[in-house]
Amino acid sequence: MGEQVRLCSLDEIASGEARRFEVAGRAVALVRVGDQFFAVDDVCSHEDFPLSEGEVLVDECEIECARHGSTFDLRTGEPRSFPATRSVPVYEVRTEGSDVVVTLP
Repeated sequence: MGEQVRLCSLDEIASGEARRFEVAGRAVALVRVGDQFFAVDDVCSHEDFPLSEGEVLVDECEIECARHGSTFDLRTGEPRSFPATRSVPVYEVRTEGSDVVVTLP
């Protein structure tokens, strides 16, 4: 099932915001879009650069890498624009009361 880790409270991250968390030796970008939360590896698959430093495209449910402009679907991790051609890992996220919890493999 994986390791379940509390990342933050619901009110600690606003819609359209991405934040980096170090969890079990792994960098995870937690992204809020409206009332939904998404978690992806915080490393662009094109080049080793933190996705959490990029722009959240709320209407598209994507995050854009600030280095070269690749965008990734937050639901699937699939790249939506070049130069990235490989997906980034995504993780299950849920809310428990006022906490945001991610499940890591």
